[in-house]
Amino acid sequence: MWIKICGNTTLEDAQLAVKHGADAVGFVFARSPRQVTPEAVRQITAHLPRSIEKYGVFVDTDFDAIVDTARVAGLTGVQLHAADGTNLAARLRRHFAGLAGDSRRFSILQVLHYDADVDRFAAQLRALREHSAVDAVLIDSRTAAKPGGTGKVFDWNAARESFAREAPHLRLIVAGGLQPENVAQAITTLRPWGVDVVSGVEAQPGKKDPARVQAFIEAVRSACRDA
Repeated sequence: MWIKICGNTTLEDAQLAVKHGADAVGFVFARSPRQVTPEAVRQITAHLPRSIEKYGVFVDTDFDAIVDTARVAGLTGVQLHAADGTNLAARLRRHFAGLAGDSRRFSILQVLHYDADVDRFAAQLRALREHSAVDAVLIDSRTAAKPGGTGKVFDWNAARESFAREAPHLRLIVAGGLQPENVAQAITTLRPWGVDVVSGVEAQPGKKDPARVQAFIEAVRSACRDA
């Protein structure tokens, strides 16, 4: 199962994720206690293995700003929180596919916030099935103040039926309130393609807890072995 450790602010924390076997690390460029600059991230990604995926998290950011940040920061993918995310994803796909000498596919994750209105949520999942520019759909919770990174769990049992019915072929990544103590339950309930964690492995906002990072990844691997 694919694992992303997000909200990194230091090389030490990003290397911690790599050490314990994460597939990807993420960096937040939106307003947040974890916000980083492209220049700071460049100093981190330059020291990470080529094999590790490096994502930038963007909230309502325009095309040019995303492209420029990706170039400066050394990103291999983006995570889009945007109302017109599918149109933006298509533009980004065309741009990065056209770069000469790009030997590795640039990855695009579209964020979809879980909606307790089952019919509306199902319709949103159906719409995303049609967009080949998106590599995976990240399902997150949200609050009135935060579009993501809330640390709150959405209703996995209610979402399970929508996932199975509307998105059997989508790569679904579960986020929102995951931590070492509950990620196995999330995997068992939702059977996602991947998982994403921020606050659940932190000592404080923007600073990872090494023991919790290790415990989270071990819990994911154990759940997959037991499935």
